[in-house]
Formats: sequence, C-alpha cells, structure tokens
Amino acid sequence: MELTWYPAPGKLNLFLHVLGRRPDGYHDLQTVFRLIDRCDRVGIVPRSDAKITYNGPFGEENLIVRAARLLQAETGCARGCDLGLEKHLPIGGGLGGGSSDAATVLLVLNRIWNLNLGEKLLPLAAKLGADVPFFIYGRNAIGEGIGERLTAIDLPSAWYLVLAPQVSVSTKEIFESALTRSTKRLKIPPFLSGQGANDLEAAVVARYPDVAAGLAWLKKQRPQARMTGSGACLFAEFETEAEARALHAALPAGMRGFVTRGLERHPLLDTTL
Repeated sequence: MELTWYPAPGKLNLFLHVLGRRPDGYHDLQTVFRLIDRCDRVGIVPRSDAKITYNGPFGEENLIVRAARLLQAETGCARGCDLGLEKHLPIGGGLGGGSSDAATVLLVLNRIWNLNLGEKLLPLAAKLGADVPFFIYGRNAIGEGIGERLTAIDLPSAWYLVLAPQVSVSTKEIFESALTRSTKRLKIPPFLSGQGANDLEAAVVARYPDVAAGLAWLKKQRPQARMTGSGACLFAEFETEAEARALHAALPAGMRGFVTRGLERHPLLDTTL
C-alpha cells in the first residue's frame, strides 16, 4: 500500500522564560506556543503484522520510529506500520519539527490502530520530549513546567517572517550555558504581542554568528523580533501576509527564510483523538 501523508505543523515560542533549575536537572519554563502552517509531512500506512519500517533520515533513531514503537509497547498493539518523512521545518531550528513529527505519528496511529487513547496520549507523548505533548494538545497554549503543563490561549490571527540560519543548535548545550538568572513568571492571559523575551537568545547569539547577524537585521526592521525555542530560527510578527512578504522580499543576500501563517488548531486535532 502507498503511504498516506499527514501534516506535522511547526510552532513558535512567542516568548520563553526560564524560571529556574529543578532538582531533576530540567528547568521550569513559561512560554506561549503558537502553531504555524509551515509543516513537515509524515507518511504512514498500517501493516497487518507488528513490523515498523522506515528508511528516512536518522533511521531507527528518528523520533517518528521511536513514537510508533513506544505506542506499540505501551498498548500491546499487535499491528505495525510503514513510515516516511518529508522535512520542511529546519532541523535544530526551535520550530519543534521532530516533536511535531512524533506527535503526528501518535495521533494517526491512535486512530488507525483503533486505540482510542484520547487524553491518555499526553503523558505518553511526554516520554518522547518536552514539546511533544503540545502538538498532541493541538491548540495554542501557555506552556509551564518543562513545557508539558498546557493551558489553551486565544491568539489573534497573525503572519510571521521566519529566518532560518543554516546552523543546528544543541538545546542541551544552550540550557547548560545560558542561565545566570531566573526570570519572573508573567501573569497571563491576556497575552499581548511582543510581551516577554526569550531567555536563551543571548547565549545562542554569542555562539552562532549567523544567528546574531539575522537577529540584528530583523530587529532593525521589527524591534520586537526574537528567537524561537533554543534557536536557531528567528521571527517577526505581522498583522497581514502582505507585510510579511514585503520584508521577506527584502532579505539580504545569504539570509534564508519563509512566510508562514499562525494557526488556531492542529490540522489533525478533530480527526484523530
């Protein structure tokens, strides 16, 4: 059978505050997650046997394979699947691509394997990574804890210019090196565009000249521009598509980026849980 392809949308962290280090070595965070319509695509077809096959990037270590195997192991499901992946979100860019890919696998297999897990997918998703539960949750959200405690938030429609410096940032490295202080928790909602900051931004800018150059240029055009996640991608928000595309057309030579629309809901939210 041919693969059926499903969207795995990216996300932006409209701000990212690090509130302090936890006893388990992780960090307490506060963020606002925003879904965007820039997507990877995950190919899935069920099998009648229990095999899980995949021949794409990163092989058996790819999160989509780990997600399928985890779901199979946790539920005792005797069915398998063939998997494929088309990457359109930058790797190591802070847009949540790998986490979203894994969430799409969980959402789709939950349906086509007839598991009917519903909200029980959330704690299972957290075993794969801190951002995976957000994509299962499927709505724009305030994220707290390590990002897994989610509260829905309504955000106005918006367009974004995203710059994608051609570097892959290590989240672990940046968290270990960035933190010399703890930021105070914001009282939200309501959430206002441009509120907060990204506490990891300075550490990434100091280590990656391409990120520093991109952010400096973007801030000249839009002072509230910032980095998403632990980098390396940068973004500026606009009310209209035309504004975002006009600045995209003015990108200096050598800078890469794309225009994307903010989403209210994950495209699979109403069809898979």
